[in-house]
Amino acid sequence: MKCISQLPIGVFDSGVGGLTVLNALRETLPNENLLYLGDTARVPYGTKSSASVTRYADQAVKALREREVKFVVIACNTASAVAVEPLACQYPEMPIVGVVGPGADASCGVSQSGRIGVIATESTVNNQAYQSAILQRRPDATIKALACSLFVALAEEGWHDGELVEQVVARCLEPIREGKHANIDTLVLGCTHFPVLKRAISKVMGERVHLVDSAETTALVVKKLLREHALGNSSAMQGDVSFLVTDSPERFVRVARNFFTETIESGAVELIDIQHFQKI
Repeated sequence: MKCISQLPIGVFDSGVGGLTVLNALRETLPNENLLYLGDTARVPYGTKSSASVTRYADQAVKALREREVKFVVIACNTASAVAVEPLACQYPEMPIVGVVGPGADASCGVSQSGRIGVIATESTVNNQAYQSAILQRRPDATIKALACSLFVALAEEGWHDGELVEQVVARCLEPIREGKHANIDTLVLGCTHFPVLKRAISKVMGERVHLVDSAETTALVVKKLLREHALGNSSAMQGDVSFLVTDSPERFVRVARNFFTETIESGAVELIDIQHFQKI
């Protein structure tokens, strides 16, 4: 039986965007074993009710627990916004962290003026998860949240930089680059797809605007919590990465090339069914 510190960290997302979080975890915690679960059969979560998303997230956590993970990262903004708290209460013995809290913490820490922009999908903007989290930490903050759902399509199609991408990004970001909102000094990338467009977004926004990558900040929080809970893998060897999906492993491998820096072999992705896990 493996020592608990050698068990993998479970990373859960509705699809492929969470692979940016997986990248950050690989870079920050290279000796940790990682198990990624993409609920590709039910993506996107943004169109689903909070009750449905919480149920899906619970099923994903149960599937990861069945594979014996020591820690769960919810690498999905929609699921993080509604499911982290109830899941943490349901599974008090296992650390569970989402991407919203770390992103909010980092933005409040780096913003000097308190004028913070948030770009995300329409559902994340409308449920005000980042706005609420930022104001809880910094009540004096002024927040401009902007839906940039087109960035998801750019990311999945592999259009990450170049003149045309920069033109599209500039057009989408006009509401926070002009007028009364042009004075933000911090911009939160509030969707796990957006870090792959970081270079183009940074060029459009300029050097004066600090970009907060929720994938990077989440990885740092995981590193801290592993240390606090004495769960870190002390092995000097590079950790293994495994993949589970709920639909179409072939498409997952194809699209994953645009998000994950390592090559995923077609036979390395396991198709599983998580819908039989019922919430107690």
